[in-house]
Amino acid sequence: MLKDHVRIISALSASGEVVGRKKLQKMIYIAKKLSFPFQEKFQFHFYGPYSEELTLRVEELYNLGFIEEIKEKKGGYYQYRYSVTENGKEFLHLYETEMPHLKECLASMNEQNARYLELVSTVLYFDNLPKTEVVEKINKVKAKQRYTEEEIDQAYEYIEELKKIAKPN
Repeated sequence: MLKDHVRIISALSASGEVVGRKKLQKMIYIAKKLSFPFQEKFQFHFYGPYSEELTLRVEELYNLGFIEEIKEKKGGYYQYRYSVTENGKEFLHLYETEMPHLKECLASMNEQNARYLELVSTVLYFDNLPKTEVVEKINKVKAKQRYTEEEIDQAYEYIEELKKIAKPN
């Protein structure tokens, strides 16, 4: 159990700061699909892959004082910023797990916007299907996002880039 919490703190530490709950969910899901040892179970939800376990772990880490969650009002909604606290850094120093290349992958993902990561994670969620069927699924389950074929192609290319970062030769 504690190892799973340490991995989440490690991910946040490697990212510096993550802006948005949805973005954090997508980053962890994509990292898991890249074979980083995240254990959270994900289901397909309104905004693509979602893990209630991850939400609960983040809440626990916040309650323990290991991560900071800053709630900001942005227009008609709230946005959350996540970072590791000093207590979290000390805890991580005691229990840190080695995840080579995680920092580079998360840094790259953190530069992307949440909408794009939603597309990338959705492509990965249906990665057992041929690309034509994935495109059909995206157009059906993500119709409101209006992803273009160019964006979908870019998502596939980005996944290949991330795979190279995660497992360099």
